[in-house]
Amino acid sequence: MDTGSAAAFDRMGTLGVEEEFYVVDKDGRPTAGSDELVYGDREPPEPLAGRIDHELFKFVVESQTPLIESPGSVRDHVVAVREALVDHAASYDLQVAGAGLHPAAVWRELDHAEKPRYRSQLDRIQYPQHRNTTAGLHVHVGVDDADKATWIANELRWCLPPMLALSANSPFWNGFDTGMESARAKIFENLPNTGIPGKFEDFDAYREFERRMVEHGSIEDRGELWFDVRPHTGHGTVEVRTPDGQSDPDVVCAFVEWVHALVIDLAERYEDEADPDAGTTPASTESLRRELLDENKWRAMRHGHDADFVDRDGESVVDLATAVERDCDRLGIEGPRFLLDREPGSTRQRRIRDREGLDALCRDLLLDEHGA
Repeated sequence: MDTGSAAAFDRMGTLGVEEEFYVVDKDGRPTAGSDELVYGDREPPEPLAGRIDHELFKFVVESQTPLIESPGSVRDHVVAVREALVDHAASYDLQVAGAGLHPAAVWRELDHAEKPRYRSQLDRIQYPQHRNTTAGLHVHVGVDDADKATWIANELRWCLPPMLALSANSPFWNGFDTGMESARAKIFENLPNTGIPGKFEDFDAYREFERRMVEHGSIEDRGELWFDVRPHTGHGTVEVRTPDGQSDPDVVCAFVEWVHALVIDLAERYEDEADPDAGTTPASTESLRRELLDENKWRAMRHGHDADFVDRDGESVVDLATAVERDCDRLGIEGPRFLLDREPGSTRQRRIRDREGLDALCRDLLLDEHGA
């Protein structure tokens, strides 16, 4: 049984970006296309070759960037993978769209993938997985020590709801307005082993949890621990899985900048506070109960840019703008400010559908409408 190894955590600061997208037809409507894109007779162009797979539904695919050594090259890698995916899809007369949920997708009318792993999940999980048409953005940051990665993942938990609020890009599901800004997050949370995880004391505690979940038959492999943040025991990274899928590559790059800066900052704090001679790790600065972290996530799902959050002290409340400015000033980054200042994805989707109709909204979500 492979549950990963502490030895995987051997490099600091490397990056990887995984994006889930929707395969759509010439009208921008969902269509089963992943069989052709993933298993077809045409090899995907570089850098997509070997870095594309399908998800649960045949109209959802996932792409991965190569290992990114320098944060300054993130945009080049993200755009190159997207352009290759768009070109690959076009060779089959298909298109690619980005959002947390596709506004025209009706899950009962769409085909599930035939891959044995997904068929097993459908049988085991049933209804919540049968309707899981979600698409997200996952950011990996390399960490050079397993206990450090686990501590960083613990500390990142408070940051996840503000990220979700800024990424909210899924107001429509099954053809209706949910009244939420990120309906994707709530639909995905209906699956087991999702949401903001509890605190793990160290890497051994996390790996033991993985082992027990596999041995007890709760999951088939470690990849089915779908938490919003986790130490990835295969890649040797901290993986943040919170944001909705996006059509605009600049939005993706802003989240990557934010996650990378947070992980690097926390790694430095860990080094400053830990006593390696004594083999101790710093006490977590996260004092909030998990129930309050869940409350913050609910506020992000429901209110998006208008959300406020129970602050780290558990007593005060902080609005999204203040949380963003605090991180930007402390970390010396601009990505979160860009996300805060732009029109929210959920607002844009509602505006376009209300003024121009569903066809216009489907066109607006296409990657080639946003420079891939």
